Amino acid sequence: MKKQETERNAACVMRHADHALRVTHYALLCVIAIALLTSCAPSKEKPLQTVKVTKGNILAQLPVTGAVVPRNRLGIKPPVAGRIEQVLVAEGQHVKKGEVLAWMSSSERAALLDAAREKGPDEVKYWEDVYKPAPIVAPLAGFIIVGTVQPGQFFSLSDDVLVMADRLIVQAQVDETDIGRVKLNQNATIKLDAYPDQAIPGIVEQIAYESQTINNVTVYMVNILPGSVPAFFRSGMSATINFEMDERQGVLTLPVTAVKKANGRSYVFTQQNGKIKAVQVQTGLENNDSLEVLSGVAEGDTVIIPTKKIADDALAQGGPRGGPFGFLGGGRRGAGR
Repeated sequence: MKKQETERNAACVMRHADHALRVTHYALLCVIAIALLTSCAPSKEKPLQTVKVTKGNILAQLPVTGAVVPRNRLGIKPPVAGRIEQVLVAEGQHVKKGEVLAWMSSSERAALLDAAREKGPDEVKYWEDVYKPAPIVAPLAGFIIVGTVQPGQFFSLSDDVLVMADRLIVQAQVDETDIGRVKLNQNATIKLDAYPDQAIPGIVEQIAYESQTINNVTVYMVNILPGSVPAFFRSGMSATINFEMDERQGVLTLPVTAVKKANGRSYVFTQQNGKIKAVQVQTGLENNDSLEVLSGVAEGDTVIIPTKKIADDALAQGGPRGGPFGFLGGGRRGAGR
């Protein structure tokens, strides 16, 4: 009896295992079938991105890098070697020419005062009245840019006690190939890396006569004077300076992404009767975002923002007679004139 019961249990287990295996195989086949159907199904094409030719203004700029620097940086040295007794200014504080910035004792006065303290306050007061401290005065009107000095510090005649500047400017590094495009009193826009949303207008104040070599590149230093110095300006801040080169108003414009260049020619792409065609255009002024269209399209025309594949396919198909890709000029004759 026990042997028969064992055999029945074993058969039952085998039936359950066989059933589970068939279910697993069925599920696996379903997954494979769904995957095959999905891969064979036609994928939906992404809609074409388009933009219209519009009239607007375009400003061409020359972008360079630079930094905030003091126009005139002056280290203030002590009138005598000795010890600082009192500091009257703080870093960033504006001062007038001739204003007292700190008081200091000469080495002899400091020694006398130290000895007098051992004898009492009356002796100290006597020597303070007899031996006056030396003032450190501002040599020009401006503000303190380095003011970490503390009472009790000793300074020699060659040390800078404080550092001040008359005002902050921006110094740009202009490549030698671009320096001919920069002129005195030329307008520029300053954007600090720390405050990229703040555009600060300025003008070119000075162009260096001597070049410098930075990272094996020959550059000229150009000083830009901000129209007004914001409170957040700090010496050493990195900046991007855009020199205004030229401006056009009321001209046909397109985003630079809508125009592709090949073999020295410029093309836009339109859709006609379901087919994408390349149209040759003539361009003018341009910047990082937009460019001027002189001919080839008209205001209100719709052009495609092409992918690389769209541009390559359209240019390979060619068009009307003429041109390196079979183009005569593209677009409506006389459009945009």
